[in-house]
Amino acid sequence: MNRTDRKGNHTMHSPSDPFSSTNGWWLPAADSKPDDGRYALEAALLRVKKPLYLVEKDGQLAVSHSGQAVIPSSLDSAQPPPASYPLRAYAAPLPPEQLGSRLFRERHGLRYAYVMGAMANGITSVEMVTAAGNAGMIGFFGAAGLSLPAVEDAIDRIQSALGERPYGFNLIHSPHEPDHEAAVVDLYLRRGIRCISASAYLRLTLPLVRYRVTGIHRDAAGRIICPNRVIAKVSRVEVARHFFAPPPEKLLLRLKETGAITDEEVRLARHISMASDLTAEADSGGHTDNRQALTLLPIMINLRNEMMAQHAFQDPICVGLGGGIATPESAAAAFSMGAAYILTGTVNQACRESGSSDMVRQMLAEARQADVTMAPAADMFEMGVRVQVLKRGTMFALRARKLYDYFNRYTAWEEIPAADREMIERDYFQCDFETEWQQTCHFFAERDPRQIERAEKDPHHQLALVFRAYLGKSSKWANAGDAARQMDFQIWCGPAIGAFNQWVKGSFLEKPENRECVTVALNLLTGAAVALRANWIRLQNVTLPSGVDRYAPQPRAKLSAILEDDE
Repeated sequence: MNRTDRKGNHTMHSPSDPFSSTNGWWLPAADSKPDDGRYALEAALLRVKKPLYLVEKDGQLAVSHSGQAVIPSSLDSAQPPPASYPLRAYAAPLPPEQLGSRLFRERHGLRYAYVMGAMANGITSVEMVTAAGNAGMIGFFGAAGLSLPAVEDAIDRIQSALGERPYGFNLIHSPHEPDHEAAVVDLYLRRGIRCISASAYLRLTLPLVRYRVTGIHRDAAGRIICPNRVIAKVSRVEVARHFFAPPPEKLLLRLKETGAITDEEVRLARHISMASDLTAEADSGGHTDNRQALTLLPIMINLRNEMMAQHAFQDPICVGLGGGIATPESAAAAFSMGAAYILTGTVNQACRESGSSDMVRQMLAEARQADVTMAPAADMFEMGVRVQVLKRGTMFALRARKLYDYFNRYTAWEEIPAADREMIERDYFQCDFETEWQQTCHFFAERDPRQIERAEKDPHHQLALVFRAYLGKSSKWANAGDAARQMDFQIWCGPAIGAFNQWVKGSFLEKPENRECVTVALNLLTGAAVALRANWIRLQNVTLPSGVDRYAPQPRAKLSAILEDDE
């Protein structure tokens, strides 16, 4: 049986039965012996680019990165070679760049199968997208909620900084602002944005389909080339089914009728999937259905397989996982379940490069797993769609839910009881209703004037626009770090932040000023590799010492040394 000696070394089963769990034997290289003890095992697991031979040495676990394994066809009659050690387990090299799908990495020109998700209002900032692209990852600029000039400015800066290196932009479903969604697609096509993250879609739209199929053609070999890639972010199976299928025929024909696409683009579009890749979005910050990753990812992968078989697409669709990924173990679990890539969001908002404020970063650094709640979404307010936000240190969620309740109960501002109107003006708007309405009109005059025209005829729509304006500004107050508005901060946040804070507690990453997005990403990926190698060892019937596989965050310099370990 396994036991621990007086020095804390983990010893093996009784030596009277030395080969009961032996996989073979290990022959050391010339003039070398395996290293024993807990710390040797920890160091060996960490050297993820090296093979790991786990052997028995004097009844204890010992490790080596060199030597030769001898695996006989049968251990029953085999004899140990001279000078050999019983081989208990073997773990292959697993550098982080091998995690996930090779197809996904090659499709997007990545070194790592790691995506920094598009958090709206520029929270996934130019700086973050640039850092990701330079590190061999991909980030998606958070264009949702921003004006067209702001998005184009971000395009200028990112294209100048990254050139041909990977990057993408967000396209969010805008059911109440279809003209703005169409204008964003016009901008992306005009500026050569070749990869978008399509988020919060409840159904496919004309602008999204137009983006996907514009420029589709056959190459000299007859293969269909679709230059514009869509990575959909989806929580619901019924929505995923649309992205795993060709663009809807009726939308293609409507685009053709308006001259937006050609006859050839229509014909070829019938043979491609709407999404080149799809992220199964589990419990996350922002728009979420609070799905569980353990059930959601297998469902999405199985649906992808079914739809691929049905439509016989030329190019495979990769399925990744986002939501709840904030520790090495959760990243390892995602890859173990077959995720082609992982996507992070909340943990990036707490990083220095995010477009948020130092106040928000500090609030996120103090958050626990249960410090999140659901609140009405600004962009889909009337539909009752909700987003997940931080509740610790802010009253936004409570106030947003009250506004939604008022919207459902009353059809005009004047119908709301006088005491409640006074409270809303004093605590929420911090001005009278008429002033708030004028500010709302100023916003929509530039964004979508038709909303104002409708509100002037429909008091209920006016109420919706004003309440939506408060919800929309609450995120901007948070990003700006407006201390006078802290109680109104809308901070999109999933429970992952609590797990992340627990993991980094006591390390250099505990302080928000030390959190850099690429350093966090590389630590998650390296830690996932350590966790996976440790699990391979357990599956070979070895019980590891408690905590030996716990990966602690490493500073960038030490991490670089680990990942460049080619000796």
